[in-house]
Amino acid sequence: MGWTGTGRELTDYLLRGSMNVHVPVAVHGARCPREQESVNDPAVEWNPWGPRQRSSPAVDAANETSEGTPFTLLGLTTNPGEQRPLFVLFLVLYVAGILGNGLIVAVIRASPALHAPMYFLPAQLSFDDLCFTSITVPKMLANLMAHDRSISLAGCLTQMYFSFALGVTDSCLLAAMAYDRYVAIRHPLRYATRMSRAVCTALVGTAWLVSHVHSLLHILLMAHLSFCASHQAPHFFCDHQPLLRLSCSDTRHIQLVIFTEGAAVVVTPFLLIFASQGAIAAAVLQLSTCGSHLAMVGLFYGTVTAVYFQPMSRYEAKWGRVASVTYTVVTPMLNPVVYSLRNRDVQGLLRALFPRQRISAGDS
Repeated sequence: MGWTGTGRELTDYLLRGSMNVHVPVAVHGARCPREQESVNDPAVEWNPWGPRQRSSPAVDAANETSEGTPFTLLGLTTNPGEQRPLFVLFLVLYVAGILGNGLIVAVIRASPALHAPMYFLPAQLSFDDLCFTSITVPKMLANLMAHDRSISLAGCLTQMYFSFALGVTDSCLLAAMAYDRYVAIRHPLRYATRMSRAVCTALVGTAWLVSHVHSLLHILLMAHLSFCASHQAPHFFCDHQPLLRLSCSDTRHIQLVIFTEGAAVVVTPFLLIFASQGAIAAAVLQLSTCGSHLAMVGLFYGTVTAVYFQPMSRYEAKWGRVASVTYTVVTPMLNPVVYSLRNRDVQGLLRALFPRQRISAGDS
C-alpha cells in the first residue's frame, strides 16, 4: 500500500521512526511549548532567537531620565534650630557684599576722575561679584526659611551656567588686575600704552568670552546626564560634584573635562597672578598690599581647588559646602575692601560724597 500523505508528513514519519525522537511540527500556526510559554508569561518577551525577560514597569521607570522631577537642595543644614541664625548671618553678608560692590560700581561710573583704565578693572570685578553672589545666595536664603527647597532641572542647569561663568570671569579679572598692577609698578612709563582703555576692554571681553564658553561646555555635558536615583542634593546651590554623585550615567568624561579644560581655565590665571605679585614684591617690597592681595587670591583659588579638583570618591558634602560659601559669599564681600576702598582716590571721592562719614581704611 503506497503512502497517501503529504511530503512534510512523510518526512516527519521517517524521522520519528529512525531516531525515535519526538519532533514537534508547527501546523496551522501552532507554537511550540517554549514559545507558547513566552506568550502566556507577560514577563517573557519572545523573539526568533529565544525568549527574553521583559523588564518590569518599575525598572523601566527607574531607568528613564527623570527630566520632570525637581531636585531638592538640602542647603547648609537640615537642623531647624540652626536655620534662622544662618539666615541672619548670610543675609548680613549678602547685603554687605551688595552694598560694597554696588558702591564701587556707582562711584567709579559717576566720577569722571575715576574713568582711568586702572579703575576700569576694579569696577568690572565689583559688577561681576554683584552678579555672582546674586546667583546663589538669594536661593540659599529662601531655602533656609522655606519648606519647599525644590528646583527644576532647567533652573538647576541655569544656575550652574551662570555660577560657572561668573566664577571663571572673577578669576580672569583677578589675573588682569594683577597684570595691571605689575605694569604700573615695574613699567610706569609704559603704563599708558600697555594698559590703555582698548587693552582693558579687550582683557575684560576675553574674560567674559572664555568664561561663557567654559560654562556652556560643562552645561551641555551635564544636560545629557540621567538622574534616576535620589534627587536630594546636599548643597545650597546646583554644583558639579553633588549632581555627579546623583547621576546614574557614566560621568567619567565629565570628570576628565573638569581635570583638563577646567584646570587650565583656573590654574592659568592663578599662575599669572602669582608671577605678577611675586615680581611686584621683588621690585618694591610692598608686602603690605601684596600680602593682602595674595591672601585673597589664595582664599579664592584654594577653596575652588578644594571643591572641584579632587576625585568624586573623595568629595565630602560638608566641606564642599564650607568651601563653596567661602568663594561665593566671603571673597566677593571682601574684594571691594582689598582692591578698591583702600585706594586713595576712591577714598577722597567717598569723603566728598559722604562728608560726615570718616573712611578709615588704609591707603593702597
